[in-house]
Amino acid sequence: MTAAPLRTTRATHEEPTETRTAGVGHVWLAVTRVGVGFIFLWAFLDKMFGLGYSTPAARSVLNGGSPTKGFLSNVDVGPFQDFFRSIAGAPVVDILFMLSLLGIGVAMILGAGLKIAAISNAVLMLGMWAAEWPLAKLASDGKASGSTNPFMEYHVVYGLIGIVFAYFAINSRYGLGHWWSKLPIVRKHRILL
Repeated sequence: MTAAPLRTTRATHEEPTETRTAGVGHVWLAVTRVGVGFIFLWAFLDKMFGLGYSTPAARSVLNGGSPTKGFLSNVDVGPFQDFFRSIAGAPVVDILFMLSLLGIGVAMILGAGLKIAAISNAVLMLGMWAAEWPLAKLASDGKASGSTNPFMEYHVVYGLIGIVFAYFAINSRYGLGHWWSKLPIVRKHRILL
């Protein structure tokens, strides 16, 4: 009796292409999530401390400035312009706006609380879209509104990106999402994911 020769197969540690691609996709999703989060967090920091980019120090929140007054009091287009002008600089609007920027930014950077951040982001972006009313070609004074696209503009894109993060970046290994999802309160109240 002769023994059959042993067949040796070369061991490979490579994962299937789909798995590697998905891994790279998750990394880029996390990088994008952190980048978008930084946009919101930076807007908060600049308005709070007057870092001199969109908000000079003299108009910072810490120096008594209103983060909404300049933008909302100059709304001159769309059916809601009177409404937006009437709430410009209102303390409750300023507080909600600043809390939204801070909460969305921190949640996206950390990768935790993305569902609430996505809802807040969608509401905030819808409001800002309505204030700029890109559907109009002309402002109330008859001059060009500056709109470059009647619908798909950056507020809509940021809103959509937030929804993508809420569905595809929850429980990510890249951030605190995995740890966050295991907390008892988050397990009990899934909206906190």
